[in-house]
Amino acid sequence: MDNTKILIGIIAITVIAGILWAAQSSQQQNEVVIYVAHDQDYSEPILKEFERETGITTKILYDTELTKTVGLVNKLIAEKSNPRADVFWNNEVSRSIQLKNENVFQPYCSPSSIDIPAQYKDGNCYWTGFAARARVILYNTNLVSEEEEPNSFLEFADEKWKGKTCIANPLFGTTGTHVASLFALFGDEKAKQFFLDLKENEIQIVSSNSMVRDQVVAGECWVGITDTDDANDAIVDKKPVKIVFPDQGNEQIGTLVIPNSVALIKGAPNEKNGKILIDYLLSKEVEKKLSETKAIQIPTRDVETPKNVPKLSEIKGMSVNDYQIFEKLKISGEFVQNIFLR
Repeated sequence: MDNTKILIGIIAITVIAGILWAAQSSQQQNEVVIYVAHDQDYSEPILKEFERETGITTKILYDTELTKTVGLVNKLIAEKSNPRADVFWNNEVSRSIQLKNENVFQPYCSPSSIDIPAQYKDGNCYWTGFAARARVILYNTNLVSEEEEPNSFLEFADEKWKGKTCIANPLFGTTGTHVASLFALFGDEKAKQFFLDLKENEIQIVSSNSMVRDQVVAGECWVGITDTDDANDAIVDKKPVKIVFPDQGNEQIGTLVIPNSVALIKGAPNEKNGKILIDYLLSKEVEKKLSETKAIQIPTRDVETPKNVPKLSEIKGMSVNDYQIFEKLKISGEFVQNIFLR
């Protein structure tokens, strides 16, 4: 074969390979991979709007309802030597602290987070909280009058509510965080006794917070404890239920406030786009949008919201921080698993 033809062929192959590499590289640079523990109904529209505004394609992996948060946490730990995700949008904070400690995150101080209060973000920018929920009591108004309504989660251990109450699986999601918060607040022994009292009082354990809502709506449970987003679903649908923010009195313990959290994965394949996405999620505009959904997410800062969305300043929160809660996750999880799920 003529040497000139060979040379031309080599050049052509090189050019084609270069074009293909450039196209592939361009495609990779124009995407971001995000793992999402927040409910798909509310997170997906936000991420689609991000795509429209930035032109960056989002590849999304959602967690299941039954293993809320924990499933993606375990996946991120398994992948940390070869990260596949760029961003983790968690529906709470304590498991984000676990991932920070597992060296899964890298710090990123987003300019969008400057006015988010310090109590809702890691001091070294490994995670940042936004758009909170609160733990609430939901009761069936056909079965419980306003005069009888419970105003404390601690009442669930009273004989009055025997066999009439329910909570979600205490190993996962916000219920697991709530259990750990009581261990942090009360100390191990007092918290263990409380949960033993709940078992003695025949509290029902159901699969998820949304199932708590459904059981209360159906009258299978008279009262239950769930999150503001699941509870408000029933209110919007005009079901026979009422929401109570528990433990708001001067001598009471307050309720648990749980922000979403977002973090940048260490070794993220698309780090630049991951940062752009985090900036977007932490914007006031996104907090406003999340407050306007049925989930009524509560902004962490002063943002205009619908009238039915409370302000965090109006809610008495529990006097424990996210790191104290995290420290109790293991012991609280093992205890409730032994008494409720075996």
